Amino acid sequence: MTSTGTIFQREINAYFLSPVAYVVISVFMIFSGYFFSVMLGLTQETTLRYSLAYTQFILSILTPVITMRLFAEENKTGTIEPLMTAPITDFEVVFGKFLSAWALYNIMIAPTAFYIIFLAWVGSPDYGAIIASYIGLILMGGLFVAIGILVSAITKNQIVAAVIGIVALLILLVIGLASSGNEGWFYNCLRYIGTYDHWDTFTKGLIDTRDVIYYVSFTALLIFIVVRIVESRRWR
Repeated sequence: MTSTGTIFQREINAYFLSPVAYVVISVFMIFSGYFFSVMLGLTQETTLRYSLAYTQFILSILTPVITMRLFAEENKTGTIEPLMTAPITDFEVVFGKFLSAWALYNIMIAPTAFYIIFLAWVGSPDYGAIIASYIGLILMGGLFVAIGILVSAITKNQIVAAVIGIVALLILLVIGLASSGNEGWFYNCLRYIGTYDHWDTFTKGLIDTRDVIYYVSFTALLIFIVVRIVESRRWR
């Protein structure tokens, strides 16, 4: 097994040996199920688009809970020091932790596939829009996890890491939502930085390469920054 795989297995086991995984999955299913049933009842349309409109808000709160302990706990307890002296690169440490949190994120949203089965039973949903939406969910999750890991890497308190991560993700959502429909270069910049428009495009059944590039490039940039932060600790 590679070093990245070892870190991944270590972190994913830690999730499921603690209440974290079960709590976030349960909370997500409760709220996503509520919005799914409410929006289905209001619109009478066999689509996930309206219920998924609330999904970004839910994930903005839950994803930092997933990532809060990844570095903050080790920074506080000092276990990060032995890890940094082990025969493993900084990138492998960061990427292994990133993959474990992203995996839990995807496990969390996986049960929503039952909504698709239900929609297929009661009507004829647009499967193209559903597939695009889930591609968007996965890409958005990568960005959310990367932001959460960055915050965790610069703090020593898990609660602080969670709160800052939630605030950061909600700001990205709000600036995108607030600038939607406005014209001008300033609003265009806010829309591009914010996550709302990029996510909304996927829920419409469109896979725009600009949105894919947005998620992938910002996720890679944040992982790179975390690697540099971790690397700097070797010289302290």
